[in-house]
Amino acid sequence: MTVRLRVAVLTAFLGVCGAAGAQQNPLDVIPDKMPNATPYGAPIALARAQAAIAAATAEAEKRGWALNVAIFDSGANLVAFERMDGAQLGSIAIAQHKARVAVKFRRPTKAFEEGIQKNDLKYQLTLDDIIASRGGIPLIEDGKLIGAIGCSGGTGSQDEAACMVGAATINK
Repeated sequence: MTVRLRVAVLTAFLGVCGAAGAQQNPLDVIPDKMPNATPYGAPIALARAQAAIAAATAEAEKRGWALNVAIFDSGANLVAFERMDGAQLGSIAIAQHKARVAVKFRRPTKAFEEGIQKNDLKYQLTLDDIIASRGGIPLIEDGKLIGAIGCSGGTGSQDEAACMVGAATINK
């Protein structure tokens, strides 16, 4: 009886393991539509970039945050940058990196953060020019990507909150 019980338990265990192994890997799912396919548009004008920075820095100032804010155009070129008084120097390059990545990959940088932290998509770490930290937001006008805003100097959620206010001047 003991041998039969052991065989039954082993068979049930192998059946469960086989069913778990049969689940499809999310990386093997083929979407019907191309994700993040917003077309690139004309580059953002300097005046609009400065308005987005002004909105982001006003939000940061209101909350007592010292941030660096960068705007890149649709060709991934720096258009405007502002470092608030007291913002940490190490975050200058990070703010620019966030904006550049948001343009190049046509998505918020939060998508990479979540992909790695929540969905265990470690392969994203092998992609060129990735930053897996929130605070980079694409700027979309009339359905086209005209640039991106990147903020750094606070926590990821602070950077993202300021960027969202700046992006709201364009993304309507």
